[in-house]
Amino acid sequence: MLRSRRLGSPVDLSVQVGSVALRSPIMTASGTAGHGDELGAYMDLSALGAVVVKSLSPEPWEGNPAPRVHETPAGMLNSVGLQGRGVEFWRTHELPPLVDIGATVVASIWGRSVEEYAAAAEALVGVSDQVVAVEVNLSCPNLGGGSHLFAHDPKATADVLAACSVLDRPLWAKLSPNTDRLVEIARAARDAGAEAVTLINTLLGMIIDIEHRRPLLGGGGGGLSGPAIHPVAVRAVHSVHSDMPDFPIVGVGGVSAAEHAIELMMAGASAVQIGTASFANPRTAPEVVAGMESWCRRHGVRRVSELTGGAHG
Repeated sequence: MLRSRRLGSPVDLSVQVGSVALRSPIMTASGTAGHGDELGAYMDLSALGAVVVKSLSPEPWEGNPAPRVHETPAGMLNSVGLQGRGVEFWRTHELPPLVDIGATVVASIWGRSVEEYAAAAEALVGVSDQVVAVEVNLSCPNLGGGSHLFAHDPKATADVLAACSVLDRPLWAKLSPNTDRLVEIARAARDAGAEAVTLINTLLGMIIDIEHRRPLLGGGGGGLSGPAIHPVAVRAVHSVHSDMPDFPIVGVGGVSAAEHAIELMMAGASAVQIGTASFANPRTAPEVVAGMESWCRRHGVRRVSELTGGAHG
């Protein structure tokens, strides 16, 4: 198996997301790989494009009441609510193991107000150089029933990104599919200084416990992820790339195989994140990388970056 993958011309797996050079097109997705090196038991994290950590708040946050996750026929519904110990704890206790193994890291931050985003950004000033970008999570649906979705409004998106501009790292804006203004909001993110957008976050969903006649998750509704949302992600990436073909996009949503990642890149993504699939198979990320390399060899593609935008005429 290993020998067959090495046959033929070499494939350059490196990609560029704005000013950020990555050794591989595949990253973990925020919220699905923990705050540190939890997945290191299953793969060489330093070989990935980046480890995108679970979103960090300026202060510790308990998250939503249990139950927090539930399997669906084509994915998972989660209402974790961004539980975490805050930026300072992460810098002191959870980032160092990632630095020690040579992983490329993308931090992720969130807040319930523009001021909280600013505080989270301030707390990251001077962080390790291995943190190559900061993903600004504007679109978690698990806070107050979705009332804090800054990514549903162009001005709110721009205000948050302006508040995070204190950072000397590229900003990636993680946007929501739960709006018909996605392209407009992506433009606002670009104009406010984002180097890239991450598309997409989870879709709003709910499960009803029919025996007790109430929502099953402790937080009420939650975010739907997994295979069910993959076509939504492909469409979102394609739409934004069509409008802004030179604006970098990180694609995420329902990726569990190389073909899914290739599809997102052909839609317009420069790189791809893997999330929910890692819960079922924590080795998904390196398997997808190997599959993409094999596909490129079979199709005579010398550089995986050539796939970006390939579905646009």
